[in-house]
Amino acid sequence: MCLLKPTVALHHVTDISLSLLRQLGTDAILLDVDNTLAPPTSKIPYEGVQEWIDTIKAGGIRIVICSNNYRKRIRPFADSVGLECVAMSCKPLPFGFIRAKRKLKEKPQCVLVVGDQIYTDVLGANLAGMKSILLEPRSEEHGWSIKLRRKLEVKQRQRLQSFAQVSKEDKEE
Repeated sequence: MCLLKPTVALHHVTDISLSLLRQLGTDAILLDVDNTLAPPTSKIPYEGVQEWIDTIKAGGIRIVICSNNYRKRIRPFADSVGLECVAMSCKPLPFGFIRAKRKLKEKPQCVLVVGDQIYTDVLGANLAGMKSILLEPRSEEHGWSIKLRRKLEVKQRQRLQSFAQVSKEDKEE
């Protein structure tokens, strides 16, 4: 298993359907915030995110926000969308994922990590024995560390697109 390969890659969090979650054997989701649910530092989710959260929760899937950001940033956002949170997750280290998993009382194979970064969300999920969905970042971020990670991600994302194209062609034959 490649530690940098997500289980699934999609454009936006709202592209994740209940049927996909059931297909992946998901009972719980750990969600990143910045560039996944909202623009960086914003307290307002992207359009359609609150409705998506409500639909997923109504479908019986439990959700916890799992972010590397500080509690003072994450707690108000989590409260505004009706979710619990684990702040200062230290992704890609699995400690935050393990804390969230314990909070949910779930086995790792039933937990899905959703985020926009390969070197934090996907790597961390794989290290914790969880599935992952990698999303496209929706907003530009300005910190030097995120810019470096984005630059490092370019080749990895190209490989994922090539793999997806080959898989699509195989299915068409």
